[in-house]
Amino acid sequence: MATSNRYGDERVRRSSGQPQRRPQRTEEDMEMRRRTSSNGKRRPSKKAQRKKRRRIILIVEIIVLLLLLLVAYVWLKMGLINHDVDFNEEDVAVNELDEASTEALKGYKNFALFGVDNRKMGVYESGNSDTIIICSVNMDTKEVKLTSVFRDTLLDIGDDRIKKCNAAYSNGGPEAAISMLNRNLDLNIKDYVAVDFKALVDVVDDLGGLEMTITDEEAEIMNLAYIPFIEESIGRKSGSTKTVSGGTQTLDGVQVLAYCRVRYTDGGDFHRASRQREVINLIVEKAKKANPIELNNIINDVFPEISTSMSNTDMLGYAKDLASYQLVQSEGFPYDKRSETLDGWGSCVTPCTLESNVAKLYYNLFGEEDHNASSTVVNISDRIESGTGFHEGDALDYGF
Repeated sequence: MATSNRYGDERVRRSSGQPQRRPQRTEEDMEMRRRTSSNGKRRPSKKAQRKKRRRIILIVEIIVLLLLLLVAYVWLKMGLINHDVDFNEEDVAVNELDEASTEALKGYKNFALFGVDNRKMGVYESGNSDTIIICSVNMDTKEVKLTSVFRDTLLDIGDDRIKKCNAAYSNGGPEAAISMLNRNLDLNIKDYVAVDFKALVDVVDDLGGLEMTITDEEAEIMNLAYIPFIEESIGRKSGSTKTVSGGTQTLDGVQVLAYCRVRYTDGGDFHRASRQREVINLIVEKAKKANPIELNNIINDVFPEISTSMSNTDMLGYAKDLASYQLVQSEGFPYDKRSETLDGWGSCVTPCTLESNVAKLYYNLFGEEDHNASSTVVNISDRIESGTGFHEGDALDYGF
């Protein structure tokens, strides 16, 4: 008996001229069609789609969990920092500025950095601030400018007293020291960071040291005067730090701190302040390249040795842009000065004059030309000029 199939029947219809009939699709054909996209690729089944969605949700949950753990870790570590709960912003003096100066300060955040010398590790409420640095940050460009205020500069430290500016911290703590900077320089600083000897030693050691070039003269002074003193101050065994020699080498924390304290060379305290800014720059650049273990060591060792007026929220807000910050300027203040030994003040630095130096500071930090100094600065400037006898034309060039 002859058999036929739908393809054979179709051929018969085509040869006989009968209307052609499309092959009937089976359920398997229809299912295949549903799973196939318009571009010919097979669509995944609903089961596979559900599995894929679960996988994506799981990955997202893991990422969110890791971010939460990271935030919790950072927040916990921020607790190691000594947040100055007694700091009162209302006690910080700010001069009354004209409209142009107020406008010039917009877009900038100014901080005070203090290196406190009180011979007691971990005590930040007193002691002379032998390192005084204004850190000015352009919040739009992330450009950072550092300005060292020479520690022996004659300024008004409060209560109309003209003295060496490093005494302000000892007389009234960070509020008095910040007020001194604002009062004499027409600034609007509200926050500070203070460290002692050991913080610098630890951060350099945790970074594996700093490569630096020192002179024979600097090496001799470091070995004889400063390295033994620093070892004793931070509780290190006497003689545990290697002596240094002139040339390029990697210095450890004690050696770097000794380098920062050298002042009895050409340039005196002016050169010393320059060394301090150099070291800060090297630390920042090396910290940007530090691995997670090094950064964790710095957090554990150095954070407890920092005192600040800023909250954790403030610090995290600035820290998120850490990689974007770029140090573009480092200099000392006053620019025009006279270093002499004067009756009643001893060896000191006189700004020639304070008013004209503040105008240059405004131009260098904020780009304001012809700064109109506040009446407070004009008054202090006149008193310093009258007391020392040094005027604008009496400044000497010390190379720094």
